[in-house]
Amino acid sequence: MPASTLRATALASALCTLCTPFSASAQEAKELPSVTITGNYNNAVGSSEAASEGTVTAKLIQSRPTLRPAEVLEFVPGVIVSQHSGDGKANQYYLRGFNLDHGTDFATFVDGMPINMPTHAHGQGYTDLNFLIPELVQAIHYRKGLYAAEDGDFSSAGTARIRLVDQLPKGLLSTTVGEHNYVRALVANSTDLSTGKLLYAVEAAHNDGPWEHSEDFRRFNGVLRYSLAEGDTQQSLTAMAYTAKWNSTDQVPQRAVDAGLIGRFGAIDPSDHGETYRTSLSWDWLKVQDDGEWHANAYLIRSHLDLFSNFTYLDDAGNSAQFEQAEDRTVMGGAFSRLWQTTLAGLDTRNTLGLQWRHDHLDPVGLYTAQNGQRDNTTQESRVNENSLGFYAQNDTRWLPWLRSTVGLRGDRVDADVTSSLDANSGHRSAWINSPKLSLIFGPWSKTEFFVNTGFGFHSNDARGMTAQVTAKAPHDAIPSAVPLVRTRGSELGLRTEWIPGLQSSVSLWELMLDSELVFVGDAGETEASGASKRYGIEFNNHYVATPWLLLDADLAFSQSRFKETQGADTNMGRYVPGSVRTVVSMGATVTEHGPWFGQFQLRYFGPRPLIEDNSVRSKGTTLAYARIGYKLNPDMKVSLDVFNLFDRKASDIDYYYASRLPGEPAGGVADIHSHPAEPRTVRVTLNVSF
Repeated sequence: MPASTLRATALASALCTLCTPFSASAQEAKELPSVTITGNYNNAVGSSEAASEGTVTAKLIQSRPTLRPAEVLEFVPGVIVSQHSGDGKANQYYLRGFNLDHGTDFATFVDGMPINMPTHAHGQGYTDLNFLIPELVQAIHYRKGLYAAEDGDFSSAGTARIRLVDQLPKGLLSTTVGEHNYVRALVANSTDLSTGKLLYAVEAAHNDGPWEHSEDFRRFNGVLRYSLAEGDTQQSLTAMAYTAKWNSTDQVPQRAVDAGLIGRFGAIDPSDHGETYRTSLSWDWLKVQDDGEWHANAYLIRSHLDLFSNFTYLDDAGNSAQFEQAEDRTVMGGAFSRLWQTTLAGLDTRNTLGLQWRHDHLDPVGLYTAQNGQRDNTTQESRVNENSLGFYAQNDTRWLPWLRSTVGLRGDRVDADVTSSLDANSGHRSAWINSPKLSLIFGPWSKTEFFVNTGFGFHSNDARGMTAQVTAKAPHDAIPSAVPLVRTRGSELGLRTEWIPGLQSSVSLWELMLDSELVFVGDAGETEASGASKRYGIEFNNHYVATPWLLLDADLAFSQSRFKETQGADTNMGRYVPGSVRTVVSMGATVTEHGPWFGQFQLRYFGPRPLIEDNSVRSKGTTLAYARIGYKLNPDMKVSLDVFNLFDRKASDIDYYYASRLPGEPAGGVADIHSHPAEPRTVRVTLNVSF
């Protein structure tokens, strides 16, 4: 894959936000020459409003092997991506002291489409990226913290905006085979039409995995994209379709493995399984003018999930505790913004106004009991209409050659209508919240700049929790309704430098606070109390172009998470946040083209985590290494060997601590660590042919 080439134009500023915050004028920006980004990251001095903001280039995305599509988010420094179930289910994400579950508090977008799903059958903010084809990713622009006015719901810990390519330099035929009956085939190409360009891609994959009960994962994917650039206007229309089916091996209790009841890769309930599909149509439009730009996008998404899980195995009566979560969803929405770039009293100033709207229609979303992978009875089934509206205003001003500011204000409103099979849980709720933001950037001096960032944000709760009055499993038990929008507050001190030639380094000291809230638990169909919390930490990121063919990356993140008050009925329970990650280390070396050879080595450490509020039970740390070595047979053909879990570490992808019941155990079950193992050393071989 050739080096990522990005144009330093106002057009690219809106699409990838890669440009410096202040160009002389929109007209001058349009005339700037191409800029070649030689590193894995474009985190240059002057390119962002926070030290924790940056851009992952296509060079890294195409160089580093990924076990699963969503692992492209691990290219964001400090992010960990894991899995506790089948490969067709959304991954588990960690960042800045958060166990983000399946996406809560980390907002993800693909070409402007929001991927987080509110009021989801399996968890608030559910983020399934299995439809993503990594070869089509142009760049990932990320922010950590809540300092940008355009970022709204789910963005308190961070945001990732994934941009797809409009065209490929050549057609691509890729075939991958590997252990455990892994097979993947991809055909992608782009062509010039009489007006515009057409890009298409078709992908199919199968994997049994290392599990004793074959995963039999089947994925089919398609992308069709039309793009048109005429003068100062660029637009694209993209259709995507994805479907998958799989058998699940969920987390299992350690006592069952120790007793020999199952193997390390075994399952307690082999009837767990899932299926999903997603189709979407999205449009993106940008018009650049002498004084700024207009930007708009719209999208329509249709998705389905049917998931059978059994985390506690037997209920108190000795029956199967399997349950089904299912939903059918239609999402429509869009965004519109106007940017003016001008001079006011001799100061370079940029003003932005934006409007975002989204409507989610779920018919139905439900929780059901199940036996042997078949639906049994309805626990709760709902029809939901949820509207979210956000507007924002932002001013960027350069006050002095060494001082600029970004001031923003965001307002959000949510309206939810819920019709539940439990009459007491039907109803309507609405809420409004304002979120001011402020960033100060000092410098650069000696190719070094300093940042002060602060802001308010929020995340929404599940609409069913907003209107719930009784528990789903015991309808006679009253519960309080969830707060619709939960306040978050954060701040950050940062430094970024390019003082050493070829090296981009940044340091961030940050804190994040969440108000007291009630969280809807999709697995139980009811709300569960959670206290106010505070997180703080430090991040140190380094990206070095050692030679034209050797790129080095090293990212370190340390954080601490605590509830502000002890949790649970026992006042001595403790203030630790279960699942909160403390230490993340990622180190990589990329060989781009050393003669015909290329390769990549990646080492990531995922530190121990408290699994209960008093910290008496902790997970172990996990160290995994990925490696790739490749050889270019000729200009249009190359072969690569990928090895995952290179050192064959017997580690966990994820750990939980809760009570479950195996046959012969007493009612109420036994509290134990439940783990999902990381996959053993796995080898895959890929042949790429350009045409």
